[in-house]
Amino acid sequence: MHNFKELKVWKKSIDLAVEVYKATSLLPNEERFGLISQMKRCSVSIPSNIAEGSGRGSGAQFKYFLNISQGSAFELETQLIISNRLELLDDELSADLIEKTTEIQKMVYALDRSIKV
Repeated sequence: MHNFKELKVWKKSIDLAVEVYKATSLLPNEERFGLISQMKRCSVSIPSNIAEGSGRGSGAQFKYFLNISQGSAFELETQLIISNRLELLDDELSADLIEKTTEIQKMVYALDRSIKV
């Protein structure tokens, strides 16, 4: 069992979720049930699944939840790209969020690979 609060990837993914919440406040209100909802949900899913997996009893279960977290990170990246192409998020903000998302993807991958089952 890992203490998720000590994991750097969990801390960074919490920061990313907060930034995504702030960024989605810039999107038009008609996206409230579309991109805004999806982006918020998957950004919160990243650290939530890291935390849930860390509390499970085995490395295999932790890896399972890391895989879910990784999927959410790729989903978020896709939604950021779409938001930028629709010109809902400017280039600078979306590039920054995509860069942070990519860093988290790499960190989740590395953590997954470090866990022996």
